[in-house]
Amino acid sequence: MGSRTGAQLLTGAAVVLLALLQGTQAVYIKYQGFEVQLESVKKMRDLERQQASSTHLHVKSLLPSVCQHPALPRDLQPICASTDAARIFGALQAIASDDCELCVNVACTGCF
Repeated sequence: MGSRTGAQLLTGAAVVLLALLQGTQAVYIKYQGFEVQLESVKKMRDLERQQASSTHLHVKSLLPSVCQHPALPRDLQPICASTDAARIFGALQAIASDDCELCVNVACTGCF
């Protein structure tokens, strides 16, 4: 009886571990030679909303203002060096918000 309970416990622990591992897999977006995490794009969108609601004066720059934010995710920072940074950030946000462009489900086979 003890070994049966131990085996059931191990099986249960393995199922929980697999569920946790699947939940931690990051979704990546590849665009114009850049590869960024979906969560990073969402974080950038939040940072832009915070900056837009801020009453601080913004300095006119060729770079998107989010490039100056210290909390900009690391995988997005190389995009700021691009002359097309504003366009690339806009495209990434559009892709991140379109479920048909981005497969949000691991088992996804496409949109119908």
